[in-house]
Amino acid sequence: MAWVEHDYPDAATLAAGVAEALESACRAALAAHGTAFLALAGGRTPLPAYERLAAAELRGRIALVPTDERCVAHDHPACNLRALRAAFAPQSAHGASFQVNALTREDGDAAASLAFARDWLAAHPQRFDAVLLGMGGDGHVASLFPGAANLEEGLAPDSLQPVIALRPDPMPAEAPFERISLTLARLLHARAVHLAVSGVQKREVLARAQREPRGALPVAHLLHATATTVHLHWSP
Repeated sequence: MAWVEHDYPDAATLAAGVAEALESACRAALAAHGTAFLALAGGRTPLPAYERLAAAELRGRIALVPTDERCVAHDHPACNLRALRAAFAPQSAHGASFQVNALTREDGDAAASLAFARDWLAAHPQRFDAVLLGMGGDGHVASLFPGAANLEEGLAPDSLQPVIALRPDPMPAEAPFERISLTLARLLHARAVHLAVSGVQKREVLARAQREPRGALPVAHLLHATATTVHLHWSP
């Protein structure tokens, strides 16, 4: 088994559990080498956990990067960077220095953003101290969507590319944008990997992924990565 399950009674306790895991990873990294490096999912589910982490009594520099990004301007409501920066805005009261780094150019241009992200990640090749992912109802993680033309490139376990650009197919109605996404290989280059999921329907998707190691669901490739233990955090 390549996962450990953590079940919570509600979303608030899930957020507390995820925040505790991220804080523990930061403390260990700060003690070991003076900095911490995290890749964090966008979306609504993890935001309360980020707000808890921002309020933690941490001392030191913590670099953050989105696991994926929509190709939109940085001030667009759909921009993950914008949401992460808002969640970590209260940092100054506690002594931690949270630096939220972009995967895209300011204007969100897809081609320019891909080149930018590849350059930035090439300059930061170290392991993530923790990765937090969410999961869509179709089983996508980060922006590795089933149906994307280059999904295989994004899921390849031996990929040398840290990031790809892709167009979901079909395009999600609630966020119809091209994406920049960390590849599965780059996401798994981490000391700890966490997956936060809420809802009964998504629990059923997870159960299918647990049964089908190489099925159509991108999350199955994450769960069955043999060298990595994934911590599953779920609440109704």
